[in-house]
Amino acid sequence: MNDMLVLFLFLLIPIFISMMFIPYWTRKTESFGVSIPEDVYNRQDLKTMRKQYSIRTGIFGLLITVIFLLIGTMLTINEFVISILFSINIFAFLVGSFLIYLKFHRDMKKLKEKENWAKEKSQQIFIDTQFRDQKLTHSNLWFLLSFLITIATIVITLQAYQDIPQRIPMQYNFEGEVTNWEEKSYRTLLINPIMQMYLTLLFLFINKMIGYAKQQIDPENPQDSIRRNVIFRKRWSAYIILSGLALTLMFSLIQLSFIFPINQQFLTLIPLLITIGLIGGAIGLSITTGQGGSRVKSTGGISGNVINQDDDKHWKLGQFYVNKDDPSLFLEKRFGVGWTINFARPLAWIILLVIIGLAVGIPLLLGL
Repeated sequence: MNDMLVLFLFLLIPIFISMMFIPYWTRKTESFGVSIPEDVYNRQDLKTMRKQYSIRTGIFGLLITVIFLLIGTMLTINEFVISILFSINIFAFLVGSFLIYLKFHRDMKKLKEKENWAKEKSQQIFIDTQFRDQKLTHSNLWFLLSFLITIATIVITLQAYQDIPQRIPMQYNFEGEVTNWEEKSYRTLLINPIMQMYLTLLFLFINKMIGYAKQQIDPENPQDSIRRNVIFRKRWSAYIILSGLALTLMFSLIQLSFIFPINQQFLTLIPLLITIGLIGGAIGLSITTGQGGSRVKSTGGISGNVINQDDDKHWKLGQFYVNKDDPSLFLEKRFGVGWTINFARPLAWIILLVIIGLAVGIPLLLGL
């Protein structure tokens, strides 16, 4: 089997696993994008729904993997085509798993309407005015490490400019062979440092966003809910900081290979190891922490008499939050682990489009 197929397979499997078990990582007050009382989370019918979702998503992921491997082994194709196939398979899996989710989301809405769980429960919103006085994320000063590494990379590159060969390698295959060369220029030599700076600023913004995201506190056990949510934010803050540092070091290593002799296969292996590490770290955090700290051990019980205010009407398809009366720009996802935006807020759209625009525009402006 082609070595590249094996490597991509190692990337496919964690992505599929992360999608399969999303229902087990979301808050216990939400099921397939629908708000529910926490005391019904462990009902047998809801357990069955989560299990069925995981099985169906897993079977679909297995089918996608088999197709990917069959096409990759039966045809004589190059690495570029395999990369395209990999991207198509990921896209197909995301679309297919979303369609599977929609089926369970619809069933969950029907079950909630039938059972009318909120009929005899008090709906409340709990707000802690001192919530943001706590240390919700790790210090942004940690990003100084990435900035310093980037600046050092730029200085070393400019000082060694005359000693760098006229043609520099821009892309390697999985055997460590150069597949794309560029003529030396300040533009081509500064591509990596510029990407380092962009990623550092992006991760810095995400770390700030984690701290500013909307509170979501369980009114049945507010103090314990706050404790778990703080743990959730701090753990993901640490992950963001470490991820940013790892990517900065990776780009610096690639940049230094223009100046110093570095084993080319090593240069190919490092990005793969970092990618696998980032995916594995995200899955590990999801398993141990859950959305909003839902998988962190609780120190209190639930009475079943109080529930969060039902705001399902603001969650389109259970995943897209649209509420023009809510000033929040960022909040936790309903289905999955992480954060999303309030699509009713123009500023949230502007921020999202700027991030995407820079990610696409920087390589285009630099001629990549």
